Amino acid sequence: MGLGKNSVLVRLIGSQSSLVLLSSNSQDIRKSLLAKWHENLSKYGNLFSSNSVSGTSPPSVFVGSYNYPKVHVGPMVPPIHGDTGILDSPEDWLGKSLEEIVNFRLNLVRGIQKLSVNDTEGRYIENLQEMTMSSKPTDSDLEFYGKASNISLDGESAPFGPVAQIKSAKFSSSTSTKKIEKMFYDKDLKAQDAILNLYNSGIEISKIQKCLSIGMLGQKRKLVPTRWSITATDDVISKSLTEEILEYDVIDTCKIFSYQHLGNLFSVILFPHRWIYEMIEAWYSKGVLGFGSDHEDARGIDHPPAIAGAYFAAKLAVAEYLSKVKLQAGVLILREIRPEYSIPVGVWQVREGVRQAMNSAPILTDNFEAALDVASKGMSISKSEWVSQGNITKLMRQKTISDFF
Repeated sequence: MGLGKNSVLVRLIGSQSSLVLLSSNSQDIRKSLLAKWHENLSKYGNLFSSNSVSGTSPPSVFVGSYNYPKVHVGPMVPPIHGDTGILDSPEDWLGKSLEEIVNFRLNLVRGIQKLSVNDTEGRYIENLQEMTMSSKPTDSDLEFYGKASNISLDGESAPFGPVAQIKSAKFSSSTSTKKIEKMFYDKDLKAQDAILNLYNSGIEISKIQKCLSIGMLGQKRKLVPTRWSITATDDVISKSLTEEILEYDVIDTCKIFSYQHLGNLFSVILFPHRWIYEMIEAWYSKGVLGFGSDHEDARGIDHPPAIAGAYFAAKLAVAEYLSKVKLQAGVLILREIRPEYSIPVGVWQVREGVRQAMNSAPILTDNFEAALDVASKGMSISKSEWVSQGNITKLMRQKTISDFF
């Protein structure tokens, strides 16, 4: 969850037997997924066990963070040809099961070379940048030093397919997405302006993030670890939307939106107030319920959030809604992570889950207390406990500059 020590609170839940049950549920799901993967390997193992792979990249690239600023960089390629776009297109994964999404990830063989984050030029990187710009999946041929490593599902990190060090790489030429190509060749434009330009042009966030990660945007370009680039992209876009929202009138009633998928329950409360935002997460781990939260007012957040990328992903989704309806509001997001979410698949599911919530018909209430009743209904955590783990009531009591005029 990426939580800081000071912002994590835990309590035991239920009896000893229920603690074992919660833990075993997650373990059983992981074991089942791993067993099915090995079953597939027994049928098609030759596709993954050689010292080369030939297939069509979605297209997909990955930049690691280990040993920064010397990082592992490379393409992700499945051992199949054809339209593989779905394998790395989170925007299209809503409604898919956890097993389907995990299999999407496991089917991508990750080729790597170790590079400095300052190495944004040269044949290898330029090939990856061209592939990232591609408007369709790209045929790729990778040769490795030895066989690709096996996969593992540990419940702590997002799943990845086999990994191997690249000896040589060949990529077919393809047609570039013109809007991305324009940003790539504009080296006078700041990275954040390029991100916003692409977003406002309708380019998917997952695509923008890859462009930032592989060193294609901005004036002083660097390779950015994939995880960091996802958070940075969400942060830049949500911050821009929030600045716009501050100019709008305040909502006049409480609205509650909800959605659940992949073992994640989201409740979003919009209430009459100048922009304040808090997200509270609760999750189960080995029979213990943990909490994490973070918040901001109109000045934004002034420190890295304890709940990491989920904070910005959810903020972006709700800010998109407020921008669309041209209203300002106070926002509280509750996220309960159930044991069924046994394998984390990335913060995209937070962004897309909250987006889906904001597309649903809201429940209206007259006051915030009633909204909390509605939002916490159906969750295993009580209203009072959610509130005690956050700072929303304190934020609501604070005076804003507009209160004095």
